[in-house]
Amino acid sequence: MAHGKRYAKAIEGVDREKTYPLEEAVKLVKANAKAKFDETIEIAMNLGIDPRHADQAVRGMIALPNGTGKSVRVAVFARGPKAEEAKAAGAELVGAEDLAEKINAGEMGFERCVATPDMMGVVGRLGKVLGPRGLMPNPKLGTVTMDVAGAVKAAKAGQVEFRAEKAGIVHCGVGKASFSEAAITENVRAFIAAITRAKPAGAKGTFIKKVSISSTMGPGVKLDPATVQA
Repeated sequence: MAHGKRYAKAIEGVDREKTYPLEEAVKLVKANAKAKFDETIEIAMNLGIDPRHADQAVRGMIALPNGTGKSVRVAVFARGPKAEEAKAAGAELVGAEDLAEKINAGEMGFERCVATPDMMGVVGRLGKVLGPRGLMPNPKLGTVTMDVAGAVKAAKAGQVEFRAEKAGIVHCGVGKASFSEAAITENVRAFIAAITRAKPAGAKGTFIKKVSISSTMGPGVKLDPATVQA
């Protein structure tokens, strides 16, 4: 993969073999985020799991203490008073069968989907559309709930979902380059703590193998997992 001059210059200041303390890594990543837009700060973690086994799945939600810096659009399946609560909380798309028809027709302008329990019969028919995009409401993640207002507000306040992929990799946006170093550091610590708490019973040996952070257009910087967890 070819990289531009900016990336080549940025990577000169990063030792690819070294694992950095978190604060130093954040400083490096922020310094290398020089694109004309506000780059997302991303974390990638290599876990000692095999997600193909049910007892080694890693999935959950975490409310980042300083938010993500990203605007999140929320769709809510609800009727009556609960639909009104969702609208008042700021949900962009609210409905029942009518919302299902819009989604089936290709209207996918949202990043989080919430539903009241009584609406899961309608939502279930959208499994082939929502499932592959990771948008299917799930009671374990708090997105199938009667507290639709709380779920909408949490999504907009910086709550993020994490899920281990086939290779045992978890990645997520944990802020923006415009955030202070302290805010990014706090978000990273909170995210890693959430992953640590989500360690499955079936995981053996070293759980957190590798951790790195980067900006959208910048090189990855490896973290020392021990110092981050400490």
